[in-house]
Amino acid sequence: MGIIESPGVVNSATAEQFSSGHQLDLSTLQMLVDGHWYDALAVLLERSLPAVGASPQLLRVRALATAARRVLDLDAEDFSSIARDFSAPWIPRLAACSFPQQPRDPQRGALGSLVPLYQLMLEVLELRALRRESLQIVVTAHLISEYLVQLAWESTLGHGGDPEQLETFVAGSRWGTDDRLCPHSPAQRSTAKRLLSACKGDLAGYTAYLDRFHSRQGEALAVCAMNHATIGPGERPDVGVTCPNPCGFITELPMPDRRDLDARVRLALLFSESPIVALRHHAPVGHFFGVPSAQEIAAAWAMTWDKVSLPWPDGDNPLQSVDHMSVGA
Repeated sequence: MGIIESPGVVNSATAEQFSSGHQLDLSTLQMLVDGHWYDALAVLLERSLPAVGASPQLLRVRALATAARRVLDLDAEDFSSIARDFSAPWIPRLAACSFPQQPRDPQRGALGSLVPLYQLMLEVLELRALRRESLQIVVTAHLISEYLVQLAWESTLGHGGDPEQLETFVAGSRWGTDDRLCPHSPAQRSTAKRLLSACKGDLAGYTAYLDRFHSRQGEALAVCAMNHATIGPGERPDVGVTCPNPCGFITELPMPDRRDLDARVRLALLFSESPIVALRHHAPVGHFFGVPSAQEIAAAWAMTWDKVSLPWPDGDNPLQSVDHMSVGA
């Protein structure tokens, strides 16, 4: 498929080497690969291969299956280390999905652009659906909502919410200040302030920003994007706090760009509060009930699509003319 491709070629020679002294054959290995059960294949090989003496081919299959399992978990902190362990066409794409491990790393990864990470998340979502993993579908949909506002801002900013670059963009504005004309909540002000210094200090401060504040950056940016100087009352759906006193970094943008940005941000917020994401709040934590069925997920997706594609009073919903079957159901 894309980054999560078949972990090596399971050929007859590999199968023969593996089946010697084991109870598995080519068909078993191939079935796991064809079904995209890379995590199961990794566990199987980890338990079955000898500590020494295994063939290089089987060791490579095991390593690739283990890497695919880690990618399926969508732990972006692991992506850089995975990329260093292999040489393959998909390695640059995987590295582009990771967040830089140092505050001033010249390779900005997902801070530079969220597009590769979102492409990967959609790929993972498709695999989870093919594997009929209801709970993981819901978890992945929730993760997709986490940075959707930053993705909506990316074509305006030229990056995916990189604190190092965003600091220059908001310089001289009310961003991160205590100015009462700014409608940011206390939590949003705190996030805005931390952003301004996130890449200036040490590794501990930068890591703390990524862990605790970066996912909230979108909330602050959303308020800035939805302002009274761009969209009038009642023109578009009410999805949250709007700014009555937009700063220069907004008002200096051309009006068509501001309206497009507003539309993208509203769609991001509509998805974040949608039925498919709300299923995550009902997911089981510490008990045995609440795993959504395939039918519940399909119904939630249908309601989500109805919500995000509903016509707006000003007629400018970008999804109004899109067929939901073309984006998957």
